[in-house]
Amino acid sequence: MRMEVHVHGTAFLCKGVQISQIEDALRPWLDYLEVDSITKVQSIEREEPGIQFDPKEQALDMCWTGEVGRSFQHRLKEAFTALGPLTDYASEVTVTCYQDSGKEEFQQVFIGPSAEAIHEIRRQCVEEDLVGLLSAHFDKSRVDQVVGIVNQMFDDEWKSRPASDKEVSAAPALSPHPRNRHLH
Repeated sequence: MRMEVHVHGTAFLCKGVQISQIEDALRPWLDYLEVDSITKVQSIEREEPGIQFDPKEQALDMCWTGEVGRSFQHRLKEAFTALGPLTDYASEVTVTCYQDSGKEEFQQVFIGPSAEAIHEIRRQCVEEDLVGLLSAHFDKSRVDQVVGIVNQMFDDEWKSRPASDKEVSAAPALSPHPRNRHLH
């Protein structure tokens, strides 16, 4: 079963990371697309640049849409897992799958240099979403109460993780997300 997928986001890389290291990390994705470099990654949407590395900013920008099969998610996860140690700090990438039925599945993928960095970016994203959602309905003090409870939940989750999970450079976390489709 084939479906259309859109990958969108920026990974901020450590100083000195070279394009060859990036392509080695992204090899599972590049091999899936049957290309040998990120410059050859083309989106089926003409206005999307694909994958671009800005060496001045040490940023890897991804804005790519393609038709993929079932193994794509696994390959993308492998690529992002390998990319994580090259990042300076954690960031979010969105992956949207468009089914033939019209159903859209939106996921957040967090890429980072460590499990702790990924945990913190997840916390920040949830906090931003909560504030955005609740601020229209409740005053700031009530919103802050909810954010405090959620932050405590994140703290508790981190404390309850096995020590080995905290030390290992984490694989990207893929989680469904209720946001709408990313529009350009």
